[in-house]
Order: sequence, then structure tokens, then C-alpha cells
Amino acid sequence: MPDAKQKPAQQQKSVEEQLAYLRKGAAEIIREDELKAKLEQSAKTGKPLRVYLGVDPTAPDIHLGHTVVIRKLKHFQDMGHTAIFLIGDFSAMIGDPTGQSETRPPLSREQVDANAKTYLDQVFKILDRDKTEVRYNSEWLGKLTSYEVIRLCGKYPLARMLEREDFRSRLESGRKWEELRRGISGLVKPGRQHGSEPPESDRKLDALRRGISGLAKPQSIAIHELLYPLLTALDAVQLQSDVELGATEQKFNLLVHREIQREYGLAPQVAFTMPILVGLDGVKKMSKSLGNYIGISEPPNEMFGKLMSISDELMWSYYELLTDFEERVIVRLKEEVRTGVLHPMDAKMQLAHTIIASFHGEAAANAARDEFQRVFRNRQAPSEIEEIHLKLQGNVISVERKTGPNLRKGTITGPLTNIQKWSSLLHGFAFVSSAAEAERLMKQGGFDVNDEGVRDPSAKLDLSHSATYTVRVGKKKFLRIIVE
Repeated sequence: MPDAKQKPAQQQKSVEEQLAYLRKGAAEIIREDELKAKLEQSAKTGKPLRVYLGVDPTAPDIHLGHTVVIRKLKHFQDMGHTAIFLIGDFSAMIGDPTGQSETRPPLSREQVDANAKTYLDQVFKILDRDKTEVRYNSEWLGKLTSYEVIRLCGKYPLARMLEREDFRSRLESGRKWEELRRGISGLVKPGRQHGSEPPESDRKLDALRRGISGLAKPQSIAIHELLYPLLTALDAVQLQSDVELGATEQKFNLLVHREIQREYGLAPQVAFTMPILVGLDGVKKMSKSLGNYIGISEPPNEMFGKLMSISDELMWSYYELLTDFEERVIVRLKEEVRTGVLHPMDAKMQLAHTIIASFHGEAAANAARDEFQRVFRNRQAPSEIEEIHLKLQGNVISVERKTGPNLRKGTITGPLTNIQKWSSLLHGFAFVSSAAEAERLMKQGGFDVNDEGVRDPSAKLDLSHSATYTVRVGKKKFLRIIVE
């Protein structure tokens, strides 16, 4: 049970004002009348609500998609309520089946512990460390006896558990697959005379059988997956939570938690869900595995560039879910963009600056904005770019990289007339995949030397005397070449 000391609620806003503040960006509140009643009781008694977010540390990094619901926990914290960040160190070793078409592989204790540490380091960029109650569900789940697990399972019907969309779709896919397999296996080929060509029906039947034999059987449901929402429901019981936060895809789990609280004689918590943030591609949810994410620990310049790449339409959901701008301010910004008073890029730059400042500070956000302005709007070289020193020695060009991730020292060899060509040099520097790609970029106007466009694919670098060249390849790659 909760062991943190009770703190008096420091609510400076009325219940209605709190509700208006907390509703911002919410997908669903189950039930809002219950939340209002809990807020009224909190204001009356001075006892803060206990609000928690449970997170299984399945990966070491947090991206902006994760912060949507963490920010909502911070909003409750801002209202004077107790914010509980629950690390699912035990449940991560089971594997949450939410949104999974197959059984999620469980993590080892070592993986969970390593991930949990980095989670906290990043979470406290959002939450107030001194006002956050951090708990681990191994505190109680790790002590359960087999009798207690069986008793828990008796508190929720299997039929309702199988109503879960993830489970229902897997069961239905498995049933259809099995029916198809049995149907094809039971078909009998019509007889034909010896030596004659097989009829078209036989050939189609053979093709069907080959197809079903090569088709993977849908993943079945493992018993431990059914246990996941029941075990995590004990988190709500042990924490005696008033509100639980989660993404919309966690709605089933949150509703199970409400029911189990009732079974243990507690008032059911409010299930408060937040939308899933769409990733940089504008289509799928933000995910590291899909490569459409922005990590909150990424360098400010990288974060700024990624945020500026989102579509104008997607920008508004980022404003709503990733900033504390009031709804009326966002509406005004949208209207200014629509009427041409504000350019979409300027609105997006303000968004990027606001988000980056919240994680890296105002100075870093200003520097990232200025860098983006210099490179992408003014088409100037970045303040820090890769530097390569070249020296011609006979028919060999010695190369030394002063910065950058690639080879520090090396040589480019070949006929002098070829190795002096820009296209060959760029390929040798690993700035392009081939000399042909470099030549294509040059023809399309994607290659500048000292701010002068070079479109001739046969153009060469003069290595006969010392000089410094600033090179742009495509829109984002810059290079400083020093000929010694």
C-alpha cells in the first residue's frame, strides 16, 4: 500500500478550472463525472488525488510519443496532486500484449534494470523529481504466491478478457487459417487417365496447398498474456490510485484495473487516456522501430530539423499534445496561418523552439533555431561542419578527416584526371553512394562550392595550390575542404 507521506493539495484553481486544464488533449475520461467528484472531495479535504502512470521499461530511450501521457501526469502534479511514476519492472518481464499480433518476448531482469535507470533520468526532464513518487511493481507482484494469483484470476471472467481486440483478432485469424487448411486438405482431385495432362482444377488445388503450407499460422494466445492486465490491476490496488493515465491503446487494461479495484473493495479509479502521437511520416504512431521518432535526448539541432520536417497539418496536434499553449492560443495561430498573417514555417519554428527548450533549455533552443535559419532558410553552411584536408602527392591524394564519423586518414588513388573530379572526391569521402550519384546531383543543382552552383559533372578540384572550399551536397550535407 502507498507509503509516501500525505501532502496537502496546493490547488490554486477551482475544480472547474482544473477540469478545463486537465481536459486539454485528452482522448477519453472514464468517467468525467467521477473525476469531478474526486476533485471536489480533494478540494474539500485537502487530500491530493493519487494519480499514476505505469510504464514497462522495454527500451532505454524515451521519445516525444511517450511524453504525451507523461506531460499529463505533470499537469496533475501542477494542480497539487500526487504524481506516481510506476516502473513496471515485473510486468516488463511478462510482456504487454496491447497492440501485438504475436506474443511479445519477455525481457531479462538485467535489461529491465538498465532501461529503468535511463527512463528515470529522462522522465525527470518533465516531472518534478522532488514531488514525484517513484514505485516498482515488483514490490508487490514479486511477492505473490500461487494461491494469490489463482484467487486474482477468479475475479475476472475469461469471456470478457477475450473480448479484447488484440486477442479477438488473433483468435479469429487462427480460426480462419485452420478452416482454410482443413478445407483444402479435404479436397479430392478428380480422377484422370494415366499419362494425361492434369486438368486446370488440379493445378489450382496444388497451388492452394502450396500456398497454405507456406503461410505462417497466426500466433496463438499464451496464458501469461491473459494474466498481464490482471497482474497490473494489482498496481492500482496497491497504489490505491484515484486516476490512472495511459494511451488510448491501453484503454482495455485501464478498464480491467477499475474492475479489479472494485473486487478488492476500493473505489474505482478514473481511466484517463491520451491520444497516440503520430510520427514524422504523418501516418503511423511514433515509434523507434519505424524510424519516425524524435528522442528527447537527441541533440537540439537534430530535434529541430526533425520537427521542421513534419507536415503543416500534423503541426497542430503536436502543439496540442506537446506544449502547454492554451487551446485559444492554438486556435488563433491556426487562423493566422490560414489567413496568411503567419507563415506555416514560422509557426513550426515556434513549436520546435518550445519543445526543445523544455528538454534542453532556452539557450540550446535559440542556438538550434539560429542554426536552422542559417542552413535551411539562408542556405549558409552550418557553424560546425566536417573538415577534410587534402594533399596531392604524385598520383595520390592523401586525405585526413579532422572531424566526422568516418575514416580519419586515407588515400584516393587512380588516374590524376579522374581523382581530381568532384564526383570522384565526393564518393571517396563517402558523401554519396557513387560518383554517378554525385554527377546526378550536380546536374540537378544540388552541388555548390563556395556558394557557387557547379552543374558540370566533369568539374575538377584544383589541387595545385592551397585553398579552402565550403561545399554543399544536396540540401543538408556540408563539407569544408582544405587543400594543403
